[in-house]
Amino acid sequence: MTSFPELGSRSSLSWVHTATAWRTALALVVVFVLLATSGWAVGRRLGAGPDPLSASLAAWGKGAIAGRPLPDTDSSPRRLARFFDSLTGAQLTRLVRRYPLAVGNLNGAPVGLRYRANRLALRQARLVERERTRDDRLTPYGQREAGRRVHRYEALLSQGRQILAFDPAGSGRVAEVFGNLATARRVSVVVPGVDTDLLTFERTRQPYRAPVGMARALYAAERSASPASRTAVIAWADYTSPAGIGIDAATGARAEDGARRLRATLGGLPGRSRAEVALFCHSYGSVVCGVAADDLPRAVTDIAVSGSPGMRAENLSDLGTSARVWAARDSGDWIADVPHLDIAGFGHGADPVEPDFGARVLSADGAAGHAGYFEPGTTSLANFAKVGVGAVTSVSCGGGDACTAGLI
Repeated sequence: MTSFPELGSRSSLSWVHTATAWRTALALVVVFVLLATSGWAVGRRLGAGPDPLSASLAAWGKGAIAGRPLPDTDSSPRRLARFFDSLTGAQLTRLVRRYPLAVGNLNGAPVGLRYRANRLALRQARLVERERTRDDRLTPYGQREAGRRVHRYEALLSQGRQILAFDPAGSGRVAEVFGNLATARRVSVVVPGVDTDLLTFERTRQPYRAPVGMARALYAAERSASPASRTAVIAWADYTSPAGIGIDAATGARAEDGARRLRATLGGLPGRSRAEVALFCHSYGSVVCGVAADDLPRAVTDIAVSGSPGMRAENLSDLGTSARVWAARDSGDWIADVPHLDIAGFGHGADPVEPDFGARVLSADGAAGHAGYFEPGTTSLANFAKVGVGAVTSVSCGGGDACTAGLI
């Protein structure tokens, strides 16, 4: 029989506190498991051979152009930009053809060159997946997954699409630009949450619940809010997000890597000395943005989170950022039921919409749940657009006018 400490004793109080902590942690895990079994979990694709991007970067490291070695791929974006500026058109074309994946993912390379390189890389990846659809060594499921990838690559190769980053390895990573990034004075970056990969980057049904639809809707709303503004929006799925709402989603490991990659992307934006940047971070994407917050480029003026499980912080000052921080949550968003705490690495800290956190709380009227914040016609999307174009004094606050206090 289990014996319990005597009530009122010091050991009993310690036992109660420990038990409470364990119950809270268990509740957190149970919530994530329940959500994962309610349709949010989706399987990851296992690797199919060598990592093409790593191979391209390794080949770049051994390469040369016009008799001089190519710069280290870990060089600063400024140095890489100077290198590319020194090349002729013919030399740039030669590099794109030799190292398409490397060039397409180099922060500091001209964006137009990255688009060209990634189109070539997508064509090459499409050929690989077409062969896999006929590979008898694969299971029928594996062949179907290869066919889905072929379809996704064909969509990304559609006329006019601007692919800023592409990595076919594993579940895949990708980023797409809407608008003219090279001349934009306002840049918005959509950072999505769990189950984001190549196959879920866009969707036909409920399009505004996937990164491409979110970014397209935000770009259209910004153009409507301020037609004269030179804006661009990036659908940024260039990190490996958690698969489903399980243990990975309850910890910050994926967010740490995502934050590193997000900072690198922002550091490589063209015209970064003049463009202002706003981050729009949904669900687990807000964890990524919270981890990245204390070391973002000065160009980042705003961080707006929606449906956030937390930002790995207890309050605004913990984020260590000078950017304005905005938070929005729809009244029907299930994320409100996830415990906002951090116990032994599980959970992501305080709720950003709570007054004690210190964020500026935006109205999310019309968002209709956890994934509807970028739906056209919602107050949340209209607010995001105003933040994106810098019209922050005209946003609609959640629960009063406190979110615009002190703004000019």
